[in-house]
Amino acid sequence: MELENRKLPNATLSLILGILSFIACCFSAGLGGVILSGVAFYLANKDTRLYRQNPDGFDNYGQVKTAKIIAIIGLIIGLLVLISSIAFIVSLGGINEYFEYIQEMQMKQLEMQGQ
Repeated sequence: MELENRKLPNATLSLILGILSFIACCFSAGLGGVILSGVAFYLANKDTRLYRQNPDGFDNYGQVKTAKIIAIIGLIIGLLVLISSIAFIVSLGGINEYFEYIQEMQMKQLEMQGQ
């Protein structure tokens, strides 16, 4: 009796989270990318352990390897964006000065649109 190969349970989810981590880096100063890629990497590692217990029982391990690579890249990019965001805030003098800077930029943008 031949056993049917199964899919690893978190392969697709970890791949999607890894891809979303790239987008989240842009909209959350890197923090969202770090979180999503961290979860994707954890899920991919969980599937890797499951695959190693029974390599012949699963047929989508390539997808898990891809998800792990994407998660690592997303984590690196997220960390770089997060570190640069923190450095920018520190260079301005702190969080209050950062918010003042944002308000000034918004006012300049509104002035430019009004002309």
